[in-house]
Amino acid sequence: MNLYGLIGYPLTHSFSKKYFAEKFERECIAGCRYDLFEMQRIAELPALLAQFPNLRGLNVTIPHKQAVIPFLDGLDDTSAGRIGAVNAIKIFIDGSTKGFNTDYYGFRQSVAEWIDRRGESCAGLKALVLGTGGSSKAVMAALEDLEAHPQLVSRQPEGDELGYDDLTEAVMAEHRLIVNTTPLGMFPHVETCPPIPYEWLTNRHFLYDLVYNPVDTVFMQKGARQKAATHNGLKMLQLQAEKSWDIWTKESTLWDR
Repeated sequence: MNLYGLIGYPLTHSFSKKYFAEKFERECIAGCRYDLFEMQRIAELPALLAQFPNLRGLNVTIPHKQAVIPFLDGLDDTSAGRIGAVNAIKIFIDGSTKGFNTDYYGFRQSVAEWIDRRGESCAGLKALVLGTGGSSKAVMAALEDLEAHPQLVSRQPEGDELGYDDLTEAVMAEHRLIVNTTPLGMFPHVETCPPIPYEWLTNRHFLYDLVYNPVDTVFMQKGARQKAATHNGLKMLQLQAEKSWDIWTKESTLWDR
């Protein structure tokens, strides 16, 4: 039995186990299982790998996407190495590990398709990226590659970052794409949302929430009341999950990494 799974804390919000169980059944993939491994401290990872020698791949979620890097044997230079965050780990037969970032792929493809369907392009679009965790790094890289102009927003801004108090009416008008990479609004704390000035949103704004549970967050609801277009993270989840599966199951030499 080849074992795959998700590490992070908490995992009550995750659809990953259900997604992969349905994938295995739909595609008649035998001998595989996907489990959830709640892990408060990333230092617990070596013990998990030792306990389950049949682990072949892991997804990584909040709060370990950056903290996991020192525990890995290598990084994919084109994704995790460049971005500085990992959300997929390939585990080789010899037990060695390599980190990848499939959030980048999932977000880039889904946001580009969504904006295109709305009759616009990401190129030249100014964006506010809310949060500075591991997911924000993938979002920033994807937007830059799409020739958008992303700006980080943080509760405790450093360097060129903006604080939430800096989001004036003029700043909001100029930045029409707003991406929530924070866990605010995620189950079970569904009543929360990022503290942006929603009253200055218009029908020219795009609100993308990486949260996918619930499917309609308070962030999205408040945007919709201002006639902004909204999008949740479910498509991104599906795209990054499929990319993770490709990475885990692709044939590789022992140190093709």
